[in-house]
Amino acid sequence: MSKPPRHGACLIPVRRGGRCTFFRLLLLLAAGLLPCAAGQAAPATPAAPAAHAAKRTPFQIRCEDTISKTVSVLSAKKNGYTIDNHLSARTLTVMKDVAPANTYVAGLTKTESKVQIALDGPILQDTASGYECVAPQIEIELYYVPVVIYIAKELPVDSCAYKEVLAHEMRHLQAYTDHLPKVEANVRDALMKRFADRPLYAPSGTAMSALRHEVDNGWLPYIKAELAMVEVDQAAIDSPEEYERLAKSCGGEAAALLGKLRPAPPAAPAIKK
Repeated sequence: MSKPPRHGACLIPVRRGGRCTFFRLLLLLAAGLLPCAAGQAAPATPAAPAAHAAKRTPFQIRCEDTISKTVSVLSAKKNGYTIDNHLSARTLTVMKDVAPANTYVAGLTKTESKVQIALDGPILQDTASGYECVAPQIEIELYYVPVVIYIAKELPVDSCAYKEVLAHEMRHLQAYTDHLPKVEANVRDALMKRFADRPLYAPSGTAMSALRHEVDNGWLPYIKAELAMVEVDQAAIDSPEEYERLAKSCGGEAAALLGKLRPAPPAAPAIKK
């Protein structure tokens, strides 16, 4: 199940200083959207089952010394971006959903980040203990769908206002792009600490379902929280000083261009019969 992506916008008021807010990341997790608080910790290594006593059992020896090693493959990729300047500020304001009165959206950036996880792994069973072990083979891919940056068509491409709005949007885009390798490194380190070439033990017939449960309830929320931490960088870009600079840039050109727009007339009230 997925939800539509959130949007962010450069809002240009007609009669007062500009204010810009930009898109927040939406995770479309391959196994479904999961709630997660910021700062979610990586899944901890679970307590060992009874078979994991201080002295290794023959089954442990067979699992840990002969089964293939745990493999975690993590990749992150960028799919680029496009610029669209064919939509009006009024349309972008509707797309944004929420904008203060007398304010139009001059720029809007739309994207989604996705996480795809594939699970596999060889399994060995021990009929004596009723346990089995699996060497998890985990492949995680992080990526953005191609980003679309919308600039209102009222801003001529060769105008100062257009260049200022685009430059500000690009700073936010760059912040997201720079954050992806950091998430990749953190998740890779956490995967190594969690599994460390050790097999996963579980009652016979449940090892893969236990691994899937850990991914759905541990790793996906953790990755989501890591990606969401980019909002700290985004907030630093959207400082009050930056808002003021944008409002005054180009001699207030953006506000002057959008100020030519008139609020849409209210819809006619329905007539009851």
